[in-house]
Amino acid sequence: MSGDERQPDHSAHPGGLSAETKVQLLLDLSRKVRGTLDLGETLDRLLDAVRPIVGYDAAGIFVLNEDVFAGHRRRELIAGVARRGFEERPPETDPMLSHGAGITGHVIRTGESVVAPDVRLDPRYVVGRESTLSEIAVPITIGERTIGALNLESDRCGAFGDDHLDALRFFAEAAAVAVDKAMLHRSLLEKQELEAQLRVAHQVQSRLLPQGPPSVEGYDVAAIYIPSWELAGDYYDFFRLPGGRLGVVVADVAGKGVPAALIMATFRALLRAHVASGAALAQIAARLNRLLRDDCRPHGFVTCFLAELEPATGRLTYVNCGHVPPLLVGADVSEEELSEGGPVLGVFEKASYVAREATLEPGQTLVLLTDGVSEARRPDGEELGAGRIRAIVREGSSRGAAAVADEIVRLAREFTGSTGFEDDFTLVLLARRAGD
Repeated sequence: MSGDERQPDHSAHPGGLSAETKVQLLLDLSRKVRGTLDLGETLDRLLDAVRPIVGYDAAGIFVLNEDVFAGHRRRELIAGVARRGFEERPPETDPMLSHGAGITGHVIRTGESVVAPDVRLDPRYVVGRESTLSEIAVPITIGERTIGALNLESDRCGAFGDDHLDALRFFAEAAAVAVDKAMLHRSLLEKQELEAQLRVAHQVQSRLLPQGPPSVEGYDVAAIYIPSWELAGDYYDFFRLPGGRLGVVVADVAGKGVPAALIMATFRALLRAHVASGAALAQIAARLNRLLRDDCRPHGFVTCFLAELEPATGRLTYVNCGHVPPLLVGADVSEEELSEGGPVLGVFEKASYVAREATLEPGQTLVLLTDGVSEARRPDGEELGAGRIRAIVREGSSRGAAAVADEIVRLAREFTGSTGFEDDFTLVLLARRAGD
């Protein structure tokens, strides 16, 4: 029995609810749930409110998780529950809470009400309390969607009939509004919390990137990084290497959001550790491929361009791992694509990588980017393309790397218009001054 010791009146409204009674019920229900948007408290108040309408020895009200509505599986089937007259038990040991068993589970799955005069004869019944002999359960619906169920149980057979069913259906229909409002409030709070967490994660991720371009004698360096989501899968970095060399990397993780950001953070940590070891670029690429394949498969792979620059000579040693080919662009018509090296990282077990060399001549600019730059597109599908990027670099070679980078971003934004960038946008320019 619940804390109320009086015998429940299972026939409080014979012949169904009158119009006057229904109006009074709505007023009473409104007063009961007023002042709270908490889902658990709302459900508790609803159980208190239903007792004068249809008495019970035990009762439960259950609300499904939003993910269940969308067809997604998650560990918790039930978002909210309130009970009277039941022993407390862990959710994982409760057939209803864990996998929707019993008469209540049937109601939730089918959206159909059930009156069980003798639960001992109903194969759908799952024992929740030893003294229950009859049960009534109705769905809680919003439009065509079943969002939960309300069930009442009695210690005597035949306690519930058609009058109780009509009354309980009306109550559930009225209660659905309060339940839906509480669920929307919970979803809003969860969304706000998630957004706050993503903002913090974005700040943390931003600290993993250079806080500014390095100063290199004889060169002008610029970098622009624009994530399309709070968390991004693009990455770029610079490394000071022995002998005055400069290391540079631009990488792009397949996918978006949190999974891509996690792989990016893993890639960064592995790369920095191997760069610090002094290993050659081809060796670094091979090791990264093996480690990413072991740790990140099958969720994503990484394309990247690794390079070492000798500033005094302009000699560039590089490995392109399936990345968008960087461009060597001169003020004249000279240009070169740096495409050789090996396949993407994290996919092929026996992939091999080779380092190649090029020379960054005075007056030339090394353009490194991710596909979010070259594939920025107009609403009609036309892409910005490498040709326009080369033209901007060539025409702006005398204005400095930062001005050229800004012009590329301006044109890319003009292309995408109000839709914005669909992918992360990362651009790095290393321009060797003509007089050096």
